[in-house]
Amino acid sequence: MRLTVALILASASPRRLELLRSLTPEFTVVTADGVEEAHETGLAPAALTGHNARLKAEAVASRHPGCLVLGADTLVYLDGEPLGKPADLAEAAAMLRRLSGRTHTVCTGVCLAGPGAGELDCFHALTLVTFRPLTEAAIADYLNRVPVLDKAGAYAAQEWGELIIDRMEGSWSNVVGLPLEALEQHLSRWGRP
Repeated sequence: MRLTVALILASASPRRLELLRSLTPEFTVVTADGVEEAHETGLAPAALTGHNARLKAEAVASRHPGCLVLGADTLVYLDGEPLGKPADLAEAAAMLRRLSGRTHTVCTGVCLAGPGAGELDCFHALTLVTFRPLTEAAIADYLNRVPVLDKAGAYAAQEWGELIIDRMEGSWSNVVGLPLEALEQHLSRWGRP
């Protein structure tokens, strides 16, 4: 078994910070500043989110050798098209209209960059999310309750999700931003709880 190494979360997301803290309280946060995420709509969900997670992990790992760095990227996919963060509330409302009454996929790519050069452990998780049929009033109500401009697909499962989500198949934490069940298994390979 490996010796425990220092863990770094390469993300400023408060949701990922909370989720990771539920697995282990011992980590630091270093953002992957300057990393240009890919947005190619032709890539499969796992390939696109995995690529972005790897970019973040490697950028931080290059500045912190000897540490285990966790990078992640979450996207909402509808009809094979990624729905990123909305630019404004009008775009957010349009996204929620598209998701209304339909099932979509949430994919999170995760990459752990190990303490040795080239040590990478990358994986992804998929969750199917089915929305309730949403009226214009329901969309307006949700947007009034939840700040969505920093959230892929213009929603947050953890914030009033019961108003818009009918059901999920797969990891709930994946939809929030970090698939804890899979991550726990991968972290244990590095001697991390």
